[in-house]
Formats: sequence, C-alpha cells, structure tokens
Amino acid sequence: MTDKEATARIKINKLLEAAGWRFFAEGSTPANIRLESNATITSSDLDAFGENFEKTGKGFIDFLLLDAKGFPLIVLEAKSEGKHPLVGKEQARKYAESQNCRFVILSNGNLHYFWDLARGNPYLITSFPTPDSVTGYRQVTPNPQRLIEEQVGDDYIALTLRPNYQSEAAWRNEAERPDYIKANKLRFLRPYQLQAVHVLQQAVQDGKERFLFEMATGTGKTLTAAAVIKLFLRSGNARRVLFLVDRLELEDQAKKAFVALLSADFQSVVYKENRDDWRRAEIVVTTVQSLLFNNKYQQLFSPTDFDLVISDEAHRSIGGNARAVFDYFVGYKLGLTATPRDYLRRFDSAKSGTRDPREAERRLMLDTYRTFGCENSQPTFRYSLLDGVKEGFLINPTVVDARTDITTELLSEEGYAVTLTDDAGNELEETYKQREFEKRFFSDATNQLFCKTFLENALRDPISGEIGKAIIFAVSQHHAAKLAQILNQMADRMYPAKYQSDFAVQVTSQIADAQQFTINFVNNNLLGSANFLPAYKTSKARVCVTVGMMTTGYDCPDILNIGLFRPIFSPTDFIQIKGRGTRKHDFREQLFDDAIKDSVTAPNKSAFKLFDFFANCEYFETEFNYDETLKLPKPQSKGSDDPQPPPPPGGTYAHMGDDLIASLQVEQITAEGMKIDRMFFEKFEDAVRDNATIADAVEAGQWDRVIDYVNREVFDKPTEYYSLDKLRKAAAVDRRLGLREILEKVFGLIPRFKSKDELLEEEFAKFVSDAKPDEAEAIPAIKNFFKAYATSHAVRGIIESGHFTDLATNPYFSTRDFTAVPAKYRALIPNYIKDYVSLNQFAP
Repeated sequence: MTDKEATARIKINKLLEAAGWRFFAEGSTPANIRLESNATITSSDLDAFGENFEKTGKGFIDFLLLDAKGFPLIVLEAKSEGKHPLVGKEQARKYAESQNCRFVILSNGNLHYFWDLARGNPYLITSFPTPDSVTGYRQVTPNPQRLIEEQVGDDYIALTLRPNYQSEAAWRNEAERPDYIKANKLRFLRPYQLQAVHVLQQAVQDGKERFLFEMATGTGKTLTAAAVIKLFLRSGNARRVLFLVDRLELEDQAKKAFVALLSADFQSVVYKENRDDWRRAEIVVTTVQSLLFNNKYQQLFSPTDFDLVISDEAHRSIGGNARAVFDYFVGYKLGLTATPRDYLRRFDSAKSGTRDPREAERRLMLDTYRTFGCENSQPTFRYSLLDGVKEGFLINPTVVDARTDITTELLSEEGYAVTLTDDAGNELEETYKQREFEKRFFSDATNQLFCKTFLENALRDPISGEIGKAIIFAVSQHHAAKLAQILNQMADRMYPAKYQSDFAVQVTSQIADAQQFTINFVNNNLLGSANFLPAYKTSKARVCVTVGMMTTGYDCPDILNIGLFRPIFSPTDFIQIKGRGTRKHDFREQLFDDAIKDSVTAPNKSAFKLFDFFANCEYFETEFNYDETLKLPKPQSKGSDDPQPPPPPGGTYAHMGDDLIASLQVEQITAEGMKIDRMFFEKFEDAVRDNATIADAVEAGQWDRVIDYVNREVFDKPTEYYSLDKLRKAAAVDRRLGLREILEKVFGLIPRFKSKDELLEEEFAKFVSDAKPDEAEAIPAIKNFFKAYATSHAVRGIIESGHFTDLATNPYFSTRDFTAVPAKYRALIPNYIKDYVSLNQFAP
C-alpha cells in the first residue's frame, strides 16, 4: 500500500467513525459498514489492509454502508489521495444501482462528495452524514415535477391561513372585503412576489438547485420566502427547511413571521443549543453565529438534515467563515439579498486597489452570485427599488445634500487637515482621511450644525405636525450619545416642556434594553406616545440615534427622515440604511378619531428625506435626483498658512559608556512564538471576553460595531497598547490575520487559526466545485498553479506580464510546473482568483 493510499484509508475510516458508522458490532448494535457484497473483515484486517486498498483479486473494494435493518444505504467509493474522488463516479453509480442504493459518497480522504442519484450532481461536503440523517433524508423522494406543476396563485399563503376564505360571505361582499382581510390578517402575494416563485419553478425545470432573489428593501422578501418554503414542503421536495439570518434580532422576527404565515400547516422553531425541538419542526430559524460557535453545525447536524437552506441577506450570512455553514448542508439553496450587484457597475478594482472598501464588497457580491449558481452574475429573480417605485409599492428618497467645508475636504483624495494643540501648547497638524475620521474626529460645532440643519428641514408628521419619526446613523456610540444630547437640547428650545429629554434616544449596544427600544419605536410607544394629539398613537421619542442596530431587517414604515451623520464606505450598508425609509404608509392607521381622519389632507407617506452630510450618495453614484441642496455657513477654522511643527530630531545614538558586549547568542524563534507573545495574546483574549459590550455585540453578530469598538476602546491604550500588528505577531500564524478572525477565535466561533495552506486547500476545493475539472491526472499541477498564483507576488507578475521565461529562475513555481497545467486553466485560474479570492489573507 502506498503512503497516499494508506493516508486516505486512515482519514476515511476516521470520518466514518466520527459520523456514527460502525465497522464492528457494539453490544446488541450491529456493524453498519461492509466491504463489497459478502466481504467481511476483522480488526487486524482493518489495521493492515492488503497491498492496495482499491484493488483485490475480485476487483475494486467499496464501502457499503447499511441502514438500521441491514439493507444497503450508501456506497462509499474510496480513492487514494493522489486521485480526484470524481474519477470513481461512474464506477460507483454502477455498484450503487446493483445494490439498489440511492446514495453515493466519493472520497479521497481530503475531498468528499455526497451524491443523491435521485436528485442530481455530486455535492461537495466537509464531513460524512450520519446514519439517522440519511435515513430521514431518504424519506423525501424528490419529485421536481410536482414542484414545477404546483399551482401558485396570489392567494397561496392566504389559503394556508384560511383555506375556505373564498366561500365566506364577508369575502364575497366587495364592500366588506377589505375589513375581512384585515380582521383575518390574510396575506396575498404581490404580482412581483408571485413572479419570483414562478421564476424559481422554471429554474427547477431547467435543472437548477440554487437560486438568488435580489429584491429591494421593503418588497417583502420574508413573505416571498414563506411561499417558497410552502412550495417545497407541500410538493414533497423538502422535509425540513433551514432559514439563516446574520443577526440575533432578526432570528425571532423571522420565526414570528413564519408562525403568522404558515403555522396552520407547518411548525417553525428557533434553534437553541442542546434542545431537539428542531427535529420536530419543518422550519428551523437560526443565526449563522449560533452554528459557527465551536463548529456546532458539524457537531449537532448532519449534511443531510435540511433539504432547503435559505440565506436571508445572503451577502452577509454566507460571508467569511459563515460560508462553511451554508455549504455544509446538501440540498436546494435560496439566497435573498437587497444589494444589487450593479451597484458597483462603475467601480474599477484595478485602479482603486485592494484596500478600497468597495473592493471587498465587489468580491463579496461576486462570490454571492457564484455561490447561487447565477450565470453571468444575473440573479434568478430581480426586483429593484426603481421597479418598486414605478409600480407604486415603494418610495424614493428626497436627498438633502448638505455638505460643510469640513465634510467636503474630508472626502477629498488628500483627506482633511486640521490644526490641533497638544497638552504643551504646541500646534500640530493632522490629516484625517476617510476611515480615520470615522474613528477620531467630530467637533461640537459641526455636530450642532448637523442637528440644527436636520431639525429645520425634516419632514413633519402629517397628523400631529411634529418632527416626523427619524433614524440618525452616527459614527460611534460616543458620537451617538453626543448627538442625542444636542437634539434634546434643541428640541427643548423648539417645543418648551414638551419632551423632557425624550425627543431623541440613543439606541446602541451599550444602552440597556436597546433592542426593546427598536421594537417600541415601531409600535409607537417609545418613551410614551400621543404626545401632541391624544387620539393619535405615535412615538413620543421622535429620533433614534444609532450606529448599526437599525440597518438590516428593521421595518418601521412611518419613518419620514433618515440622517447620515457619518461617511459610509460600504455599498451594502448604504443600500440597507437608505431602505429603512422606502416603505409606504397610511398615517390614519394610527388615528382613533374619525372626525380628525376626515380632515387630514395628505395621510399617505409619499416621500422621505435622506439627510446626507458626507456626499454618500455621490460616493456611490446613485441615480436619485438631488431634489434639495442646502447651503450651509462655513465653519470657522484656521487657515492653511499656520506654521508647521518642527520635524523630529535626527542623528544617530553614540555609545559613550565603558560597558561593552561580552557575549552574543542567537536563538531562532519557532512558529509557536515567544512566551511573552503568547501571554500577550492570552491577556487580550481575557480583556475582550470580559467586556460585556463586546461579548453582547459578538453574540448579536454586529461585527461592524465590535470592530469599531475594539479599535476605539481597546487598541493603543496606555495599559497594554494592544494593536492588530502585535496580535498578528503573537498569534504566530504564517499568514495575515484580520481583526474579525482574531475575535472569532477569542469567542470560540472558530476553533483555531487555519494555516495558509489550509486556506489554500479550502479555496482550491471551491474552485474544483465551481470549475469541475475532468482532467483528474492534472489536478496536482492545477492545484500547484492555483496556490503559487494566490500566494506569490512574483508569480502573479510573471503570469500577468506574459514574461514566462522568467519562470525558469523562479524558485517557487518553475517553467516545468507551468507547462504541466492544462492550457485552459492557465487563464481560468488567474481570473477566478481575482474575482473570488482575497489575496490579503495570504500575506505574511
């Protein structure tokens, strides 16, 4: 047996045992692994198995995995590490058919595929399914034709809520119908939502198993998802559905929606650790963070536990390490996103460089579209904000472009220069570029100017006449507290004795009950209600000042004003924040006096204002009309002719003492690092784990706030001087770590830092899954090229310049290595890596 064959055998045996398969009986429980038909083995045979584990005198040996009754369940075709597992595909199919097996596993110990012969193509898996899971999975016999032919009308959800609604008198009477629908909470699919379901049915007919719905915020993605879930469960093409969200507050919200829409037919639960409720439910809702923690998704679930996985806000819930959770499960996949890929249509990544925040967004979006099998980066179904506005379902913003000299200079290429005075009275000039400004600089004068401009120009409530409900997005929690204080002070002067400091409320993770505040704001009872008009239920608090809590999935249709009091660098964040105001609303729904109702001249929300103090709309090149531009007074600042601080003293250090070096020793530090480095990292772990603000935000999946807080409140403090560079060195990993990855390790979301080669292997496995190379014998050469191009700047330069003769002297990747790569992969791999692989993670 060769080393590669022996290694593959050991790995496969361990994977089988880890998944609960047994080579030998355990008490009264029989073995459920057999080698070939009629073949038996002993423990000694297993330890020293033949000359070649793939061949015997009778031919190829397969693992035959049995069900609880001893009947064939899965054929496992094993290959040596040097062979791609898919080379055994047809051989395994024949053996499976001869054994009346529906399922096949193809593995070489490193790459594994699960193949449901009744469904479609082999699916890349990271662990083997358990016996119970496959037995349950077998209960669902996929019948795509039933799914395709299922009649889905606009009342598809209404029929679940009230199956006989059409025969009831109140429905048949058109005058009574609106009140009947409201009283019974019937939900009907809008034309575009119905079209989305029909497009998915067509995609299934075309042989697709992955789908992506790109639908603008406010268009009812959850209702559409409920229709898709019912379609799969009702047609027998799914036994259980997993609905993934990326934030803790969206978990309960989604569960409540599915209970309200589908509980008459299907049970919905939120997955909780150490509870088996999910096994008795058809719809399981959870956050990706819950499953990532200590790799729970691998420990508690089998790849075949869910037949349909839906990823809400897919670009977030499958990003980074969360992608592993999504890819782990076999079956149909649906992604929902409000962020259109075309949003970056004019972004040139080659000119902007890899550090531009839009580059990460671009790669994330491309990866999302690739993950869901969207050819030519086109979603399965698209319904944009402009579509919603055109058809009367959504509202476009009125952009209030209100720039100051400070914000204009800040967003220039050079950044914003400000002269400060240090403790000794020395004047120092500092330049604040975009990211630095977000963390460090906000003057009181500028904050007051923002708030004054906002209050003087905000839309008023059409019923009560007070400032319309608003959400303001601040730079940080400290900045949010400042803004709330200024707004409350100004509101006291505008409306004496009316608010008692309840006009503006800070809603951030540091605030107790902040999540409940967001719910109360929607329900119009935040800090009280009906402050101006007793018969009108609207929140006493008019403005919520937040950082990131009220971005994704927050539905408050009576919002009239959105304030961007900070620069935004993520297209996804901009789309989400802007989307908080696009929903339509009839304000008479909150009014309980019919006489007043009749006097309201404009009860329907027809616009909302987006206050943009940092040219965010221009930064993202939106197509909205700038309906209103305000000229603000110039802030007072010092001129540019102020004297510059003197340069630091130069020169060298001259040793003037008597003592000289007596001995010198050189020690090579291993990959484990110095003890002081390891202790430094451990102290950092303790510091952030003990911080309740960080822990709560991590649990809620609010990574933007976590990273902002650590950068601002933990790094570069006089006590320890923690910094990202120091932590990278202390971690002693052979590649560049990001702050999020470090924090995920600290909080147990990942068990350890993966090495550079482990990440390369994972990226290559994704490439293989995507490209499906047929040239099995060339896989080692293709992998070698993939790794060299991803990790070596020199190799990339040679390939991109076309100076292939330089490979002759390259110690990392030679001319012979390059010629061994099939011609089509020499072009395919560089293009693939540019689009889908972040090279920054492989830097030392």
